[in-house]
Amino acid sequence: MTGWTRRAGSGTLPDHHWISTVSKTPQSRARSSAHPPATTSDCVGLNLEDLPGHLIRRLQQVAVALFADEIDRVCADLTPVQYAALATVEAHPGIDQASLAGVIGYDRTTIGGVVERLEAKGFIDRITSPSDRRGRQLSITAEGTLLLRNLAAPVHQVQERLMAPLTATERATLLRLMAKLVNTTNELSRTPTRPAPPRKDGLAESARPRRR
Repeated sequence: MTGWTRRAGSGTLPDHHWISTVSKTPQSRARSSAHPPATTSDCVGLNLEDLPGHLIRRLQQVAVALFADEIDRVCADLTPVQYAALATVEAHPGIDQASLAGVIGYDRTTIGGVVERLEAKGFIDRITSPSDRRGRQLSITAEGTLLLRNLAAPVHQVQERLMAPLTATERATLLRLMAKLVNTTNELSRTPTRPAPPRKDGLAESARPRRR
């Protein structure tokens, strides 16, 4: 039988509430059975849990969440990239923005925003380069040095929480393999890391932390 009817007990309903009462013919039933609904095993997509890239992305999300949870207790709104930049400036006094981007593997066009936010928070200073008046060298302030000291324990706790499910041997193996992957695929990144340039004579003196 072919036709349309309203849903039982529907009363007055708009057109899209009509349902078909078309009876399937033997031919239509045969066509339906020839194309059963797809099952999970029929899907052409790969299993995400088997993809290293997917697992790395998920683990990075966990690391960022743990970082925020631990670090916000000491300094609200400090991001992992800002922390990496601040720690690098402390380790390499007088480094310029382009070199900083290379050391931490960050986009040169957006590293300026990271530096500006750290400067606005009073954690770094931008100093005119004695060898190039147009250049700017970065130095950590006393406040920035104090912040890094206060963040040492929370940052360590982030790593401990992240690696908690692993044994000491598994941790060492994972770190070794991650370092191998990162180092051997560095040039495939859009922002490959670069070593910090050698410090020039007199740079350390001009880039010493200054109290505000």
